[in-house]
Amino acid sequence: MDELNSRLAAVFRAVFPGLHASAIADSTKDSIADWDSVATVTLCTLIEEEFGIEFDLEEAGEWTSFGQVHTAPEGRLVG
Repeated sequence: MDELNSRLAAVFRAVFPGLHASAIADSTKDSIADWDSVATVTLCTLIEEEFGIEFDLEEAGEWTSFGQVHTAPEGRLVG
């Protein structure tokens, strides 16, 4: 598991503590009952803090899966 994946998985575990670690990579809004607008804002905030980057909340509102969230910070990471 690469570093980005590991760090994002840790954020997902913080936001969705009942989500089994093996299910994170395949998780979607449809597969996580607790993934609502509040969870999206929390994900966004924690990812921003973890990576020192910022997202537009409209962009974050379009996230529907771990895979999609995984690609979001890639172009913004420094070093």
